[in-house]
Amino acid sequence: MQQTSSPPPASLRKGLKSRHMTMIALGGSIGTGLFLASGSAIAGAGPGGALLAYATIGIMVFFLMTSLGELATFMPESGSFSTYAGRFVDPALGFAMGWNFWYNWAITIAAELSAATVLIKYWFPETNSALWSLLFLLLILGLNILSVKGYGESEYWFAIIKVVTVILFLIVGVLMIFGILGGKAYGFSNFTAGDAPFHGGFWGLLGVFMAAGFSFQGTELIGVAAGESENPRRNVPRAIRQVFWRILIFYILAILVIGLIIPYTNPNLLKSELSDIAVSPFTLVFEKAGLAVAASVMNAVILTSVLSAGNSGMYASTRVLYALAKEGKAPRFLGRLNARGIPMNALLVTAAVGMLAFFASLFGDGVVYTWLLNASGMCGFITWLGIAISHYRFRRAYVAQGRDLNDLPYKARWFPFGPLFAFVLCIIVVIGQDYGSFTSGDIDWAGAAATYISIPLFLVIWLGYKFIHKTKVIPLDQCDFESKSE
Repeated sequence: MQQTSSPPPASLRKGLKSRHMTMIALGGSIGTGLFLASGSAIAGAGPGGALLAYATIGIMVFFLMTSLGELATFMPESGSFSTYAGRFVDPALGFAMGWNFWYNWAITIAAELSAATVLIKYWFPETNSALWSLLFLLLILGLNILSVKGYGESEYWFAIIKVVTVILFLIVGVLMIFGILGGKAYGFSNFTAGDAPFHGGFWGLLGVFMAAGFSFQGTELIGVAAGESENPRRNVPRAIRQVFWRILIFYILAILVIGLIIPYTNPNLLKSELSDIAVSPFTLVFEKAGLAVAASVMNAVILTSVLSAGNSGMYASTRVLYALAKEGKAPRFLGRLNARGIPMNALLVTAAVGMLAFFASLFGDGVVYTWLLNASGMCGFITWLGIAISHYRFRRAYVAQGRDLNDLPYKARWFPFGPLFAFVLCIIVVIGQDYGSFTSGDIDWAGAAATYISIPLFLVIWLGYKFIHKTKVIPLDQCDFESKSE
């Protein structure tokens, strides 16, 4: 009897379990922003200033995630931000949001490949960077080709490594503060040294404020993953509820411990960067506790963080590109799925763009790559602005059409304060990105252009689509709550 092969599935597979969703949410914001940038944050604004800046941004991110949680549980879509903006605001905004998010993470893949080669040279200094980057690209590509469960499982274990590291750091740090480990009781003396706890005045605080915003980017990936969750109405709210506590424990407590043990005047805090793991504030604390292998261990942990970010970037940008194609906002061939439910064409195009951007970093002193990376930096904040706007419009349209808020599977608290607070704070962060150049009197116009270039590009894409397709802001009573994407 002749056998016929089954056709590819018509939709993405629902392969992400509750534990995957929780760890994607938990691991989304734990990375180099915590392991490295926290040191320069304390040096720039003092321990109190760093705590205030990260706590404020953390509250903003919490509101953004509750907004996204309400949207993603009601309408779990892999297009996420672009789909919501297109349904509840304007199809042109959805188009621009989707391409903005795809570009952001496609370029981030290249950045993580570059970072991984720097980290691996800690152990193998004489090896070829291009070969390592190709190896890491094949690794994250392979994890994404296997299945959505392959991505979820790899992110689960990447996140476990990061979570265990931070918990051990907090335990060691607390023991040191009270003199149980390391011989000296640090107490609260470093919080009153010099002009601590606040240092650098308003501009020092603002500088850390900007950096903290970048540190938390990635938490929004839970919205994309909702489209392939086994039970988004249960799993997404559970993951969203983790956001507040992870911000409190992993950022606020970690910065508190670092500030208590290492004075903000320590010159090594300013050197905290990817090229020298030996001066990560985590490494400095572990070494003070007498753990001689701290630098090598932290290098391995940060390497897993970098690969995790690249893995998530590959997954998220591929799914958004696939959703754009299904909505007719990207070439149709990018919307095809293979037998395992993977959008292979979208995945391969994304990987190719990431690799091309990486190769751009090898030529001309990396000028082209630096511009691409700087332009992508602002894209995350544009995504956050889009989430706040989409949720505000979603809730107003939901009520305007006579629907009962009690029917929502997950309801964000503090509406409308939450999305409005997040919107205003995002605007402040966006406007103040290159504040240093303008306050110094010696303006670096090239640097400022690289910082802000993604804003006019986003506006051109948004308004260009709007002009060509004659789209308008959707009236509240006409917003579509019923139809589902394929």
